[in-house]
Amino acid sequence: MGYDAARIEVLEGPEAVRERPGMWVGSTKERGLHQLVFMVMGQAVNEVLATGTGSVDVTLTSDGGVRVADDGPGAGFEAPATGDTGGPGLEALLTSLAAGSEPSGRHTVVVGDLGMGLFVANALSSRLTAEVRHEGVRRTQEYARGVALAPPCAVGPAPGSGTTIAFWPDAEIFETTCCSFAVLAERFRQVAFLNRGLGISLTDERPTGGARTVRFRFPGGVRDFAAALDAEAGARLHPDIVSFGREDPRMAGTMEVALCWTGSREERVRGFANSRATDQGGMHVDGFRDGMAAAVTAYARKRELLSARDPDPVADRIGEGLTAIVSVKLDRPEFLGATRGLLGNAEVRACVSEAVREHLGGWFEENPERAARVVERIVRDTRD
Repeated sequence: MGYDAARIEVLEGPEAVRERPGMWVGSTKERGLHQLVFMVMGQAVNEVLATGTGSVDVTLTSDGGVRVADDGPGAGFEAPATGDTGGPGLEALLTSLAAGSEPSGRHTVVVGDLGMGLFVANALSSRLTAEVRHEGVRRTQEYARGVALAPPCAVGPAPGSGTTIAFWPDAEIFETTCCSFAVLAERFRQVAFLNRGLGISLTDERPTGGARTVRFRFPGGVRDFAAALDAEAGARLHPDIVSFGREDPRMAGTMEVALCWTGSREERVRGFANSRATDQGGMHVDGFRDGMAAAVTAYARKRELLSARDPDPVADRIGEGLTAIVSVKLDRPEFLGATRGLLGNAEVRACVSEAVREHLGGWFEENPERAARVVERIVRDTRD
């Protein structure tokens, strides 16, 4: 039997996603289920951050659904009129892969490993309802497995503005539809740390003993993140945290860095790019280590803590007892590796290195007693 074009099956719309769900969310197990939540959560976070700071509330409902509500501007179901600014309307985001393709840019937050958006979440849900509150009117629309049951309709007045997406992951697709409260809470906490002023809450209505809620908002941003990591490691003393932010046009983006040394011997350095965790590191983390080594070496030689014959401190010695957050937000991030956990923008390395060397060197000069304790320990370890 021959094989020709007539035998090629072209799937479009929700069917394409439902036929090969692993291509879109990575797995039909719990990990893929969480990606579904992160896709909807990411859309809400970006709606809020587009107009400044605000809040996103996520609820795991008792009937197995997930409700994501934000207090953003409440973008309409239809696209803005010609000449207006803004992207596609909510209905297009829910029904078109092209409209909801992966976002990019320094002002965009990618909450999960994948960022295909509302279209995929809609296609992989047995049911989804969308509500928009805008200009005093509440409008809703309902979907079943990615297909609209009716056009959007006005259902009454609404105070304030915002968007609410409620969805029920499809048990025909996923092996489990029970989200982990702990996994979601940890990722939401990270996003709140990395976007100062953003409020995020997670409520679980499923426990028989009553609902539980956690809320995250961190005015100190990455500085609060570093302090929290250090506290979780059992630090007994509040450390001196060095933190700074800088915009650098050479890398078309911004950086935020926070670091501190404690009495521990463990190194805890966490890298992020556009709020995505870069577990394999990358150019921003390499640049951070370069800058650290340069600042420590320059201070040690200036204060004659190192002789001319002593070698420069090596990176692994400098990192002992170090807790640090290195977060960059780029217009054109380049993620490498099968899991996209490695940042590849080469220009980022020199920019971060320069900034860390300058800011940490300045902190050393302004705090000579504390600097001496840190650098002397590094130098002593290098000689051992």
